[in-house]
Amino acid sequence: MSKVEVRVIDAYVFRKTNNGLKYLLLKRAKTKMYEDLWQSVAGKIEAGEKSWEAAIRELKEETGLRPNKMFVADHVSRFYEVYKDRVNLVPVFGIEVISSNVTLSVEHCEYQWIDFKSAYELLVWNGQKEGISTVHKMLNLDDGRMRWSKVII
Repeated sequence: MSKVEVRVIDAYVFRKTNNGLKYLLLKRAKTKMYEDLWQSVAGKIEAGEKSWEAAIRELKEETGLRPNKMFVADHVSRFYEVYKDRVNLVPVFGIEVISSNVTLSVEHCEYQWIDFKSAYELLVWNGQKEGISTVHKMLNLDDGRMRWSKVII
């Protein structure tokens, strides 16, 4: 029987500019699985770590950025791994940063700050598209979700 696990996070990083919201996408290095794939900040949850703590740690490790504000997205992504016969549930976060100065880790070879439409088109997996769409909607709709979803950092 397949296992269901929560072992990784996705964090959609954004900053406010005079030209609207800009989202950070990272391109995976050729030395990594899924080389050349554009993605958000993502990574494994370490032992004893909460999902939101993993998101902050991964943000710092992969980009050198510090969070200004953070919220839980109204979406949990999911994917199936054949070789481990496991279904992964992936908590999704929105993280606002102030700086645009990214310091890439060895996991990535390029980055872009781009608008929502461009980011959505660059992302490949449905879970990614759903994740960034949920973050974007939460940032642009005044429906109360942001009020209840803040992470105190």
